[in-house]
Amino acid sequence: MLSSRRFILGVLLAALLIGNGVVVFYIVRPAHHDLKVSFLNIGQGDSILIQGPTGVKVLVDGGPDRSVLRELSKELMPWDRHFDLLVETHPDKDHITGLGYVLEQFNVDNFMDPGIPDTTSISAHVMADVTAEPGLHHLTARRGMRLNLGGGAYADVLFPDRDESTQKVTNDGSTVLHIVYGSTSFMLTGDLPSPYEDYLVGIDGTDGELPSNVLKAGHHGSKYSTDSIWLSAVHPQTVVISAGKDNTYGHPNPEAIARIKQEGARIVSTIDSGTIDFVSDGKAVTEK
Repeated sequence: MLSSRRFILGVLLAALLIGNGVVVFYIVRPAHHDLKVSFLNIGQGDSILIQGPTGVKVLVDGGPDRSVLRELSKELMPWDRHFDLLVETHPDKDHITGLGYVLEQFNVDNFMDPGIPDTTSISAHVMADVTAEPGLHHLTARRGMRLNLGGGAYADVLFPDRDESTQKVTNDGSTVLHIVYGSTSFMLTGDLPSPYEDYLVGIDGTDGELPSNVLKAGHHGSKYSTDSIWLSAVHPQTVVISAGKDNTYGHPNPEAIARIKQEGARIVSTIDSGTIDFVSDGKAVTEK
């Protein structure tokens, strides 16, 4: 007989399908009270799933196509069709295309973007889905905003700190999120280039805001992001590169890789590892 302790770790539910007499079993586990951050394997692009300690779910970017739905199906229960927040870091197709599919397949409470204008058909499609979602709140990302991820976890918006409504270079307005749970943290920078990374070092580099266990390399490991000044300030243990195998951009760039190695950080890539899952208990970060 199972002890009561083992019983609460997994509750077995049975559903009888009357039509064909098939019994389907699901194991439902209680919340683990950890923060989980998953860098999804969506090819040449970005998509990061954040699951807070109390079940709050945030998706940062959606990748270049509908492959985000395939990867989400591996991370979420089949009946879990809700997001508390979708974040568009900037309106490039390799970041936002999948958000349209997510908006069509999931119920979404909030959508946040940096307010960069974009006239592409993909961006128009995503914005149309945002408008069509019943009760959805549309937010503009600005420095000073704090997003509650539940259980004491949160995400601070570090950038942009200005009006981006006239921004012509979409990467330059990328939303930067610093995710914190206890003494652990993650830094997500979209495609932000190095001059703006260094700008953030000038603002935050002396107050302890930047150091992070895990850093997502800017712009998929581009030569023009993740510079030495930024790496020194963030001082990550692990750097994640989200890019597609044999992509035409040459990501990750050898110079960026050399800078990361010089900092002493471990490098993991969706090219080699597929989806990369990290779990934090508030004291340490573990790769699953």
